Amino acid sequence: MRNILAGLAATLWMIFAVTTAHAWWDAGHMQIAAAAYKSLSPQAKERVDVLLRLNPDYSKWTTGAPDEATARQWAFVHAATWADDIKMRSYGYARDAATSATAGRNIGYADRDQHDYWHYKDLPFSPDGTPLLPPNPVDAVTQLRLMIAALPAASAASDDIRSYDLVWVLHIVGDVHQPLHAVARFTRELPVGDRGGNSEMVIPATGETITLHAYWDRIFGGYFSPFGAVFEATAQDGIGNLEANPELAKIGDPERWIEESAALAKTYAYAAPVSNGSNAVPLTREYETNARNIARSQAALAAARLANLLNAAFQ
Repeated sequence: MRNILAGLAATLWMIFAVTTAHAWWDAGHMQIAAAAYKSLSPQAKERVDVLLRLNPDYSKWTTGAPDEATARQWAFVHAATWADDIKMRSYGYARDAATSATAGRNIGYADRDQHDYWHYKDLPFSPDGTPLLPPNPVDAVTQLRLMIAALPAASAASDDIRSYDLVWVLHIVGDVHQPLHAVARFTRELPVGDRGGNSEMVIPATGETITLHAYWDRIFGGYFSPFGAVFEATAQDGIGNLEANPELAKIGDPERWIEESAALAKTYAYAAPVSNGSNAVPLTREYETNARNIARSQAALAAARLANLLNAAFQ
């Protein structure tokens, strides 16, 4: 059954990925949140639960939880997917542009735009001298800085804004640690840029043809329930038990996070046999092994940084 569901998820992803950007799929985002939750201080856990209860999906996030403590954990874990969930038609959020007058606003749940461009910051580069196009004026870094600053009680933000910002922070921190959420590659074959690997096609060992971006997004698998995400993250070999570099974990500047991810993308995501064009190429075992290792270490680092910034915001 799990293989059938994974196949269905992959098919739906290929339809959906043409027009929108995700990172890590739900499983990755929820596992990062589950790993971070273990390291939250009691004060931070109390405050995040108060804020998450203001989100209209709180009751859905906690459905089936056997007790109050588990409900709080599940809400935190599931909230990490909300910024992707609002892209679904049933939520009624509008698509908008990074160049719009309202692109960088921070007004809480009154904001009914999807803000797809908040999920990434594509640093442009070219391996062959192709001219670069400028990046978006509003992106993951501009919004993370704005939202992190609004979380502490000393800020002038309302709890409605803090709640909205919290669910976005839970998500974007995971996003910017996915290497292909930090770059746009320009080549002679792709002169207008590849949109973070969405223009290249690859064939992994599983045999299907997918975008390079989708390949990296799905490394942690398809959808998990909060229970499943907690189980996977805290298993012996889960990302919650990977030791993130303590010095790197202390880095709190989102711009540095993007620069790190971009460097990893250039070294690993665009490594051979990935081509400079859109033609599909089979991936090697070495490539896929490196990709899994980088994804796991990046997820563990994202979890450590997320816990650090929330503990600091809610101390």
